[in-house]
Amino acid sequence: MPSQEVTVLNGLNTSQMFDTIDAIKTQPSLAQFQFRARNTWINGGENRSTIKGFYGANREDDSRTEPFVFSNGEPPVLLGANEGANPVEFLLHALAGCVTTTTVLHAAARGIHIEELSTELEGEIDVQGLLGLDDTVPVGYQQIRIKMHIKADCTDEELDNLLAFTREHSPVCNTVCRPVPVKLERVKNQATD
Repeated sequence: MPSQEVTVLNGLNTSQMFDTIDAIKTQPSLAQFQFRARNTWINGGENRSTIKGFYGANREDDSRTEPFVFSNGEPPVLLGANEGANPVEFLLHALAGCVTTTTVLHAAARGIHIEELSTELEGEIDVQGLLGLDDTVPVGYQQIRIKMHIKADCTDEELDNLLAFTREHSPVCNTVCRPVPVKLERVKNQATD
């Protein structure tokens, strides 16, 4: 059997990446994923999220033997005890991670070698919206700024095109940038006989 040369760019196996893309083009159902999280309130502003299983590539994933556990908390000024980052900080973390991963993935697909990449994120929130004190104040972030420091073996124009593509194709960035329906429903306790 002839050995296939593995090409790695930006830490990604590009042969596997292009094979995956070809498989999805042939069988689009492979692209359908469902991610899940469970959360339990602990006390005050502290709660804990657990993430393990997900559905993707036409099957339930079994690659994770242990769940990822994240503690959410609040700083003292927001009535917490710094039990963990607060949820809006986790949103910045998710946005940074997704923008970074999307940039690296599409750079590799374009043959661009990334030498360095880091991001700084800032977002402003007026808690009057959260507290219901002023209906004219947005409840969430009013704006989020991502400053990306990137050094790569390409032109400035290629980098600008890559980052514009990233902004439009990062799942978290796209989710934050457009209205996404979120249904919040109470699960009623079932009476047991």
